[in-house]
Amino acid sequence: MNAYEKEHNEILRRFGAECAVLLKSDGTFPLDAPGKLALYGCGARRTVKGGTGSGEVNSRFYVTAEDGLEAAGFTLTTKAWMDAYDEVRAAAKKTFIKNLKRDALKRGTLAVIDCMGAVMPEPEYELPLDGEGEAAIYVLARISGEGSDRKPVAGDILLTETEKRDILALEKKYEKILLVLNVGGPVDLTPVMGVRNILLLSQLGGETGNILADIILGKSAPSGKLATTWTAWEEYPSVGDFGDRYDTRYKEGIYVGYRYFDSVGKAPLFPFGYGLGYTTFEMKAGKAREEAGRVSLDVSVKNTGSRAGKEVVQLYVSKPQGRLDQPYQALAAFAKTDELAPGEEQTLTLSCDLRELASYDAEKAAWVLEEGDYVLRAGNSSRNTEAAAVVRLAGEATVRQVKNCLGRPDFTDWKPESVSAEVPADLPVLTVDAAVIETETVDYEPQEEIDPLTAELRDEELCLMNIGAFKMKESMSVIGEASASVAGAAGETVSLKEKGVPALIMADGPAGLRLSRQYAVDEKGGVKAVGETMPESVMELMPGPSAFFIRHFMGGGKAKGEIREQYCSAIPIGTALAQSWNLDFAGLCGDLVGDEMERFGVHLWLAPALNIHRNIRCGRNFEYFSEDPLITGKFAAAITKGVQKHPGCGTTVKHYTANNQETNRYGNNSLVSERAMREIYLKGFEIAVKESQPHALMTSYNLLNGVHTSEHRGLIEDVLRAEFGYEGIVMTDWIIGALNFGRKKYPVPNAARIAAAGNDLTMPGGKGDFKAMMKGLADGTVSRRQLMVNATRIVRMAKKLTE
Repeated sequence: MNAYEKEHNEILRRFGAECAVLLKSDGTFPLDAPGKLALYGCGARRTVKGGTGSGEVNSRFYVTAEDGLEAAGFTLTTKAWMDAYDEVRAAAKKTFIKNLKRDALKRGTLAVIDCMGAVMPEPEYELPLDGEGEAAIYVLARISGEGSDRKPVAGDILLTETEKRDILALEKKYEKILLVLNVGGPVDLTPVMGVRNILLLSQLGGETGNILADIILGKSAPSGKLATTWTAWEEYPSVGDFGDRYDTRYKEGIYVGYRYFDSVGKAPLFPFGYGLGYTTFEMKAGKAREEAGRVSLDVSVKNTGSRAGKEVVQLYVSKPQGRLDQPYQALAAFAKTDELAPGEEQTLTLSCDLRELASYDAEKAAWVLEEGDYVLRAGNSSRNTEAAAVVRLAGEATVRQVKNCLGRPDFTDWKPESVSAEVPADLPVLTVDAAVIETETVDYEPQEEIDPLTAELRDEELCLMNIGAFKMKESMSVIGEASASVAGAAGETVSLKEKGVPALIMADGPAGLRLSRQYAVDEKGGVKAVGETMPESVMELMPGPSAFFIRHFMGGGKAKGEIREQYCSAIPIGTALAQSWNLDFAGLCGDLVGDEMERFGVHLWLAPALNIHRNIRCGRNFEYFSEDPLITGKFAAAITKGVQKHPGCGTTVKHYTANNQETNRYGNNSLVSERAMREIYLKGFEIAVKESQPHALMTSYNLLNGVHTSEHRGLIEDVLRAEFGYEGIVMTDWIIGALNFGRKKYPVPNAARIAAAGNDLTMPGGKGDFKAMMKGLADGTVSRRQLMVNATRIVRMAKKLTE
């Protein structure tokens, strides 16, 4: 292993426990020393480090639960059980893949497109629980990925009869038992809530098994908090649509996640922000202050237990119920303590700008603060907060005047009948005059500069600059082998070397760089991947001839030339990172990714992904952060800062926007109100842009209110550039020829319309895109000036990241 790999893995292991959430505890863990253990569950040996698809990082290795516990000195007495389970699973997987391909053919589609990321439900089986030891560890694993959504069936969101039976049997048999959840999103734990110790380990990348062993032995303590509400499947709201092939109506409006549960008074199994630890804490709100519209609250935290640990303080605000309906409360700030020894105390100051609490008034097309009381609530979960102070706004303030430009759905947002937010009468009151809050105006017609170089380009060259690099003689660009410069990179921009414009190399993510582990360098300096170039989850769905071609002619077969390595580090999935509530750790993860980008010549990392956990069924939630836009934006910004501190490196925040289901992700239309879009689904992008200025941004596949996001000028030019002040380049998600396969309701994106919307790059690029761009230039769909504006942004970013 290289020195950088060791260094990066040490960082991930040191902070990993901060991502793990202790859901239940009876005090029997951690264990005093390693001994005999009975290890069971589908994740015991087949521990999941992250999701499928773009999340499949090609690290040198990853540590399973079995590996980690044995390395820590434990003797595992259930090897025979794990061997038998492997046989059961292998047989079930073979049948599962065969059925996916068969069913896709019946529908007239391709399994690799229609079934990408499909989850095989955990099979039922009869295996004896005949292990022994001081304790039992049951590792329940679930995997998901891009292209397919999760389902409320046994073996996915729900537990199988086998799992329920075995977990409950172990609970009776052992004095010490730990149920470990190696999952990327919620599962319904209702049938096993009697288990005394439950740890949401999550999926922590290459060091997952070692981190688990450290937690079990008390070498590190879990200090994570949930970033998404966990409850019984039937208790999740069903107000809005999910999973419709063509049209998905976000009828729930702004009432997403805990905003819904808290507003209707429904207690979930484990609320947003919840998490225990190996110790206990006492929290007390102190002095509240306001200065120039910025509100601060001091909160003291004392470790009242017998072990060291960290606590997270969360500040929520209840807004006045005026002309606009409001949820019971919304997260406004958060902070994590240092590691506190028993008896140690620390005071944290949480603050937010009143302007950040504004709501969107679609009738006025403005962000407003309505007159009334804004109640500050401090606590350690959304269901455990206490009112600490009141900010009384005298008068209404218009924070920012904008314009409605996102389209209208065919419904009115749902809202609860009433929201009760009782406030103690003796709270300190801070009075603020609305006049101190100035109204921000937006310039929607900025003067676009054009680089002189782009004015000299021929039409053909200009069109190519607006499309990712591709080989004109080839018919397709394969994901994972779309770059001529870095093996396994996802794509690159067109290079005009003779004019001083180099290519920008892009690598997939989001849980670390996705590159080929090894590559060959020929005599002319050309690179070719060695081994698989595409994720295994994609390859197994390929038709036989296609899989053979890719393996043997696009990276497989015997390598010619010098063999080099480019192993990358697998960091925790996005949801796990958010569960740390530690922005410093997120920044460290960005830093180590940036270090590897520098090493391997990658300019843009196609991450982080920051879509909202609107529904737990979304197959790609594992790579997204949270159901809350503040958490989402803050973590994306922290990661971006970590990456972009490295010269020549940038992030590509995605998927912009309303990409909250994978079912027919290429042609699904998200119908969302202007208010919900701005307060929930765009807010994280706004925070990330304003705090970190990512060098790139990727639009999503889906449509928004009837228009593809990649072709939506209102989203790109008006909201992103004019309102958010975004300065980087915009690209599409990877639009490939297979999008045209099969029946569809909405047209596929068109390169000329994409460019006309101010979207700088159609990726990964192909002959069809070039022809469409040339045709669009000829018939007026896109102007030459717009192509020059787009190309200017690409040229300037290429020079910025390569000089």
